[in-house]
Amino acid sequence: MIQPAKEFVVATRKSPLALKQAEMAVACFEQAIPGTVYRVEKMVTTGDRQREWSLEKEGGKGLFTKELEDALIEKRADFAVHSAKDLPSEMPKGLSIAGFLPRESPEDVLVLKKGIEIPKAIATGSPRRRIQLRFLYPKAEFIEIRGNVDTRLNKIAEGYADATVLAAAGLKRLGIVGWEGTEFVKLGLDDCVPAVGQAAVAIQCRTSDVPEYERALDSSTSIAVCLERAFMERLGGGCQVAFAVNYTDGKLRIYHKDCGRVSRTIPIEYAKEKPTEIADQLIQQLELGHA
Repeated sequence: MIQPAKEFVVATRKSPLALKQAEMAVACFEQAIPGTVYRVEKMVTTGDRQREWSLEKEGGKGLFTKELEDALIEKRADFAVHSAKDLPSEMPKGLSIAGFLPRESPEDVLVLKKGIEIPKAIATGSPRRRIQLRFLYPKAEFIEIRGNVDTRLNKIAEGYADATVLAAAGLKRLGIVGWEGTEFVKLGLDDCVPAVGQAAVAIQCRTSDVPEYERALDSSTSIAVCLERAFMERLGGGCQVAFAVNYTDGKLRIYHKDCGRVSRTIPIEYAKEKPTEIADQLIQQLELGHA
């Protein structure tokens, strides 16, 4: 007798990037867990509805995750797919991060209006990006920008501002290598330290279900993001504060208002075993205050 395929309900936002990431997650689990099928449930979050809000002023964390988490808690979904940088440091009771898909390159990309070499007006709602870009463009003014990737690209092409900043990973996942009326310049990790979890796709589920998913997910990405999140858990904040931590290829980069940009070499074995201890030690050494 043929057993019916087990169906998993996948919670995701409706944006093109979110749907692409959900598609990537489904492909991962289809390969790792035979005999399963997946139904994607598209959801609208508070952050999606309130498009005129300043995420910095309203508090960006949780605005793009709560409705998906509610679906997990209420058992309307089996797992949720998030951009890892959107996840708050505190999980609702009964929920956990099962792991992450393989991480893309975490750098930011400066998107310039065609013909502009030195931007005078840069559109970004991210305090992290804004304060680091001031080192590169000290005379630039900064304005808010909201919207999906294509909306932001069109705004720059049409002259809303001279430039904006987007994650390289999002552009790659959407298949965008260029955009009419703009030019792309990748920013090095040492020039603009990425947000905690940037370029990683997180799989969140009920804590009791973690063993079902974690074996299919990427261990090296988990090591890196767990180390980055250890700093966020200690210092607070997230992608809407002027604080950044990135761990790539054994190098830990930090940006914080109390120390500027610093970096340390951290062996991956140590990062795997003692992320909290590393965070505590460096926070004390660098005398970092709450983000």
